[in-house]
Amino acid sequence: MKPSIAKLQKIFRLEAERKYDNKAVMGGLSGMAPAWEGEARADELPEALVQVILTRLRDYDRLSPNARSDALKGLWNRIRKELGDGGESPPGENLPAAPQAEVKNEPPSAQPQPRPQSAPQAAPSAEPERGTPKAESTPQPAESKPQAQPKLEPRREERPPAPKPTRRYKKVRGARPRPEGPSAAFDAPTTVLDGVGPKNAEKLDRLGIHSLGDMLTHYPRRYDDYTQLKPINRLKFGEEVTVMGTVQSSAVRPFKGRGGKLLEVIIADGSGALRLTWFNQPWLGQQMKEGTALVVSGKVEQYLGRLQIVNPEWEPLDDEQLHTNRIVPVYPLTSEMTQRWLRTQMNKVVTYWAPRVEETLPQAVLDDADLPPLSEALLQVHFPDSLESLDDARHRLAFDEIFYLQVGALRQKKDWEARPARAYTVEDAWLDGQIARLPYALTGAQTRAIAEVRADLGRGRPMNRLLQGDVGSGKTVVAALAAAMVLTGGAQAAVLAPTSILAEQHLRSFQGLLAAEGGPLAESEIRLLIGATSEGEKAEIRAGLQEGRIRLVVGTHALLEEPVQFKDLQFAVIDEQHRFGVEQRAALRGKGDNPHLLVMTATPIPRSLALTVFGDLDLSVMDEMPPGREPVGTHVLVPRERERAYTLIKRELAAGHQAFVIYPLVEESEKSDGLAAVEEHKRLQEEVFSQYKVGLLHGRLRPDEKEDVMLRFRAGEFHVLASTTVIEVGVDVPNATVMLIEGAERFGLAQLHQLRGRVGRGGGQSWCILIPQEDDAAENERLKAMAETNDGFVLAERDLDQRGPGDFLGTRQAGYGDHLRLASLTDVKLIEKARKHAHALLDHDPELAKPEHSRLAAMLAEFWRSGQGDIS
Repeated sequence: MKPSIAKLQKIFRLEAERKYDNKAVMGGLSGMAPAWEGEARADELPEALVQVILTRLRDYDRLSPNARSDALKGLWNRIRKELGDGGESPPGENLPAAPQAEVKNEPPSAQPQPRPQSAPQAAPSAEPERGTPKAESTPQPAESKPQAQPKLEPRREERPPAPKPTRRYKKVRGARPRPEGPSAAFDAPTTVLDGVGPKNAEKLDRLGIHSLGDMLTHYPRRYDDYTQLKPINRLKFGEEVTVMGTVQSSAVRPFKGRGGKLLEVIIADGSGALRLTWFNQPWLGQQMKEGTALVVSGKVEQYLGRLQIVNPEWEPLDDEQLHTNRIVPVYPLTSEMTQRWLRTQMNKVVTYWAPRVEETLPQAVLDDADLPPLSEALLQVHFPDSLESLDDARHRLAFDEIFYLQVGALRQKKDWEARPARAYTVEDAWLDGQIARLPYALTGAQTRAIAEVRADLGRGRPMNRLLQGDVGSGKTVVAALAAAMVLTGGAQAAVLAPTSILAEQHLRSFQGLLAAEGGPLAESEIRLLIGATSEGEKAEIRAGLQEGRIRLVVGTHALLEEPVQFKDLQFAVIDEQHRFGVEQRAALRGKGDNPHLLVMTATPIPRSLALTVFGDLDLSVMDEMPPGREPVGTHVLVPRERERAYTLIKRELAAGHQAFVIYPLVEESEKSDGLAAVEEHKRLQEEVFSQYKVGLLHGRLRPDEKEDVMLRFRAGEFHVLASTTVIEVGVDVPNATVMLIEGAERFGLAQLHQLRGRVGRGGGQSWCILIPQEDDAAENERLKAMAETNDGFVLAERDLDQRGPGDFLGTRQAGYGDHLRLASLTDVKLIEKARKHAHALLDHDPELAKPEHSRLAAMLAEFWRSGQGDIS
């Protein structure tokens, strides 16, 4: 088995034993991808296989444990199939016990030294570029008689681990006293550091580092653990080890039979000698001249009876042991910057300034949440003394990020609830009568949501509720009945939609629900205001709203324009709320006197996001579908089976139905080989569906052109619509029964589920066909999940695990994603912990006016400075 594959096997097995917690290697499996890629190429693995493995490794930290298990097993089966390693079991099956790392004592000289409190000293500038590779040489270096070596003592023998205390922090280490000295220098530019001139400052600017304070929060992206050292004479075949030694010889020779060049370096440590080899990296020899002290890490292998390490990680041995013999931070870099130089600059700033950082959390929160001091967390997250202290530090800093989000959201909610609002109450008999008018029975979820909205409207404070439900779950009925409760009281209501098409659909729905026989409104009291509305009609609508003759208006952004004024706006509905920014929601609220607000989304929101990003809103969940609506049959086909999908579409067209065909691109591009709507539209019309009419819709069309295409499709003029994802939201074509999605692996689960929701809206069976770009992508986790379930809430949780929160945040991205550097919006346990302590703090001091909370109040103001609240 090739070394790079053997390394994967060991890591996969260890990950399986750890229940797929992404801690089998330091920094997670995604962090090992760059190093493994070099080893794979040295082993000359097939390029397609290398790319598949790298893709899985880079995406691994986004997956749930179950998805990680499936990914590793599928990947190992792929490796066995391509390389013929049939005798090996895949990870997670018949696993041997993972090898246990030895725990060593450090000699006194290796113990962490107290950090000096003097000001940072001068440091060398960035390292020079690598020189020209040395001329090749072929002599074989001798290994049998190592010369006298500098004393490079490994760690002493094992000691039993110290018992873990009940409280992790205070009994492990006490808080270091905050040294005297100024703290205002955190805003000082990086050029105050020795070794940072204008050119280096420009490089730091590209990393977002403009001040000393920015350096403290430029956290490492991963860590290399160089703490487990062994003498060379105690190395064993198959071990993953770190050794220190001095270069005895270095030679480059041609590699027989395979082409390329082989660098061989012999290092010794006084106990023995060890061969190191690198394939096709001859330039490294320039940095490994005789007498150079190195630290190397890798797997011990055997060649011609002698131990060696192939393609090891390596680093020159520093006297300061900043880069070796410790847990070493690895930082994000930019071009023309070396890891060593940045690490040196970070060490100067962190060791001097981190102890001077003022604590932001009250002592009561630190004690109750069992958190280390902020200064200690900053020291340990950059230059940790141990893996345990690193874990504690990252937990503290992640807690801070979520805690600030929670306090901000909860304060915003309390501020909004403190405002007065007009109360609206209705009798049970009235509500029962309105429900009886409906042509169908309500689901249990609709009944619960209506009860929650009714209670909100009667409290005398502004409703601020998020109504989330799957596509077709009946949110519009809830919104219409809520509007009826307010309209019965004599006030006005507004419905804001992101597109004209969706606004027109809402107009028809609200007219049918509110202006039919027995409804609270006449049809003339409900109007539509969109960009395409004529100027004369706009003027008429504006006058009607200002005079109160128009009771309910449905519209797009045109509703937000300054000339639109209401006589008495008391209820607002915002549909697909993630499509509107804070300013737009505030503009609509500003047209009334603290109106009640109901925001709706067809994108199910995972629990962790509901507790953070949407923590200022009350939540109603629509988790039932109306009776009689059949699930959409979902199938994954490989590209060569595309004709099967076309046959299905032709059968449905012959039965009088319609179909969507979705493409990931508008037009073909040199940068991407995916199918494109413009070119495929022509092929579909001329070659596939020549006896039918095929429409074309994409984002580059003008708004009026897009609207015209959709109206013609809905009217049945087009039988097939070739489109990009512009139809994802708001298109209601009950006659459409097939959704074919090309390049389906390019889309997220939430987006795929929204597209699927465009069909099956007219009753009867419907289908969603997913075709990836390549055959291999048919095993894509997202596509498999789509085929397994129609439950949008299940898919939302999986999408959050796999792709992160971006698709859910919409316009709330600002103020959330930018603030989270260590915390994850998928960590429900941390979110619930931070929310509990935020609630307790605000119950004790809602305004954060007490002296012990002054620093926290200032920090919150800084944290939220770039974001905005949702209160108008």
